[in-house]
Amino acid sequence: MKRILLSLLALTTPFITFAQETQEVGLDQKIDEAFKPVSDFFSAVIFFEVLGTPFVLILLVLSALFFTIYFGFPNIRYFAKAINVVRGKYDDVEGHGIEGKPEVNIVEGDIKDTIRDESQEGEVSHFQALATAVSGTVGNGNIAGVALAIALGGPGATFWMIICGFLGMSTKFVECTLGVQYRDVGEDGTVYGGPMYYLSKGLKERGFVWLGKVAAVIFAVFCIGGSFGGGNAAQSNQATVVLKELLGLESTAAGFWIGIILAILVGIIIIGGIKRIASVTEKVVPFMAVLYIIACLYIILSNFSFIDDAIGMIITEAFNPKAIGVGGVIGVLLVGFKRAAFSNEAGAGSASIAHSAVKTKYSASEGLVALLEPFIDTVVICTMTALVIIIFNSDGAFVYGGDGSGAVIIDGASYEGAGITQKAFAKYIPFSNVFLTIAVVLFAVSTMISWSYYGLQSWKFLFGRGKKADLVYKLLFLTFVIIGAAASMKSIWDFSDAMIFAMVFPNMIGLYFLFPVVKKQLVRYFEAIKVSSSK
Repeated sequence: MKRILLSLLALTTPFITFAQETQEVGLDQKIDEAFKPVSDFFSAVIFFEVLGTPFVLILLVLSALFFTIYFGFPNIRYFAKAINVVRGKYDDVEGHGIEGKPEVNIVEGDIKDTIRDESQEGEVSHFQALATAVSGTVGNGNIAGVALAIALGGPGATFWMIICGFLGMSTKFVECTLGVQYRDVGEDGTVYGGPMYYLSKGLKERGFVWLGKVAAVIFAVFCIGGSFGGGNAAQSNQATVVLKELLGLESTAAGFWIGIILAILVGIIIIGGIKRIASVTEKVVPFMAVLYIIACLYIILSNFSFIDDAIGMIITEAFNPKAIGVGGVIGVLLVGFKRAAFSNEAGAGSASIAHSAVKTKYSASEGLVALLEPFIDTVVICTMTALVIIIFNSDGAFVYGGDGSGAVIIDGASYEGAGITQKAFAKYIPFSNVFLTIAVVLFAVSTMISWSYYGLQSWKFLFGRGKKADLVYKLLFLTFVIIGAAASMKSIWDFSDAMIFAMVFPNMIGLYFLFPVVKKQLVRYFEAIKVSSSK
């Protein structure tokens, strides 16, 4: 504990000095000025356009469509089977241990250096795997990201978010199957996995050794960037937005001090005891997600007569958008797809890092579990958030499109991201501002914990598995907690989008080379189920 506190003190001291020196100018402005060139550069590189559309979105959508067709619409055909896998119906098929590999190194009931909670036998159940992964994706992308999409693209953005969610189920199935199939087991039995490993090991099997190595390194670099951005700074940014709103804080320096507190909280978790505390988070976050869904359902059902109008607007404005400056159908489609992909991370490969630690003999079983994530995250939770905001705006509380920054004017004040969702909740549920603030902060911390693990795994891949290297990463990670809290929403989200979507390029190389392996593993798993059921 002493080492943790000293590390956190060393981290925060220069930031406190910086804050004191720049209070007159505005801390958020100073950080934005320093951060904007980096954000603009990566945005320009990652979101280069082909036929007027960012190529990365074309790649995501066409790839998801290809995998959906190739695997015979697994998002529909295998949906019920995926639920049965989570329920444990096929646990007798799974068996124990990692097939053809040494046993996982269990320390005090946990897989060493992971955030997974283990069963008494040292095995991660599929339900636990799903709950952990969902806690990493169900975050402020569902609350702030959806509000940003609706504010920019209007109700029609919801339609494209749903389509992207359905297609993303197929991509998530492919990448998480590969994550388990090509995971690495260290000499001590510790499990390491993710795109870094199926790129390097899988492409080596295909005879593309150097391509696999280069793609793996590129992915690891971007994943570290993603852990600093979308998995960290964007989360602390939105947690700060709702905390400042709840506490009535207007000072730009308030964001900095909130960031310091969040950094200390997250630091204690990721430096000192991530396994034990994450085992609690794994239970709390699904609980909060259920409460959030109930709150959304209450608002939606309380306005039952407007539901058909809201759905009609979602469908109609997907093809005939009325949002100011959105840029027509393509514009609203891009807004919806970008926010959905950011939220469920399908195609980015990050979830496969978490799923790879699962103990199973059949990699396809975990792929089936993973396809449920975009459905829960995007099709269910994102859609509910969108309906709440659309219902709230039925009387013209704000103008869709706004000034193009994602901020809108409500009752004479400017709101953005989670602040918009907070205003919508406050109209229908007393004291909802307290509930939503707790939900946003909890989701933010949970997502940061999960992404610290993703980034750390990538850091280990690049710089080795020593304790000193780990500590350097964790201190850098905590730095971005403070940066995200103190900066403006636009600069942080631009950088976050660029980092998350950058991961798509190297990840897709692996998916396109290795999807036949997924097909083979799926057939193998189904045959095992068939043999088991015939006994």
